[in-house]
Amino acid sequence: MNRSEINRLINGALQFFGEMRFKLPPWSTWSPEQWIKHRASCEGLILNQLGWDLTDFGSGDFHSTGLLLFTLRNGNPQRDAKPYAEKIMIVEEGQVTPMHFHWSKMEDIINRGGGNLMVQLYPSDRKGEFASHSFEVNLDGIVHTLNPGDWVRLKPGESITLTQGLYHQFQGEEESGRVLVGEVSAVNDDHTDNRFYTPAGRFPDIIEDENPVYLLVSDYATYLNLN
Repeated sequence: MNRSEINRLINGALQFFGEMRFKLPPWSTWSPEQWIKHRASCEGLILNQLGWDLTDFGSGDFHSTGLLLFTLRNGNPQRDAKPYAEKIMIVEEGQVTPMHFHWSKMEDIINRGGGNLMVQLYPSDRKGEFASHSFEVNLDGIVHTLNPGDWVRLKPGESITLTQGLYHQFQGEEESGRVLVGEVSAVNDDHTDNRFYTPAGRFPDIIEDENPVYLLVSDYATYLNLN
């Protein structure tokens, strides 16, 4: 992805968050220079991978297959006792987050507002393939029995609990508007805990056609000299 596109998408996200009256922490709009200035006091943000996160999953077409996220809080088993994480995401109409499950993380996906979120589900077997049996899923505290490949529509205010090993992909429903999506989960580790059904890149390769306005979590190592 081009850095210019990433800058544009984050600026658009800030506008959408404002329209939805969702407030981000003050450091969400730090420039790279401000990150460098505050480097010594924000180790928890950096090591726990809090902040902007944007990916096209290696598709080369963010608007078709991609996701924009901001991680608000997260634990790190090596350095603190916090057992939970929280993200806020923007999902566009028809924009797919590819089929995947988590080995360790259990999460609630919540439609916080905007359009409808469409979620497709499959159970997995011991080999990590799709299983053929029916399964139960919790929607806002109510248990439902589904079949492999079923879709769930989450309207604003509705949520789904995704257990370990449950394949899921999601997208904004066409002609319903962009969706503000929350995630409340166990500690998040996007480096080792994602199992994509079809291999996909989690963090984008970036063409630096202009300077970053805001840093992504994947930029911290380079810009803040973590290595």
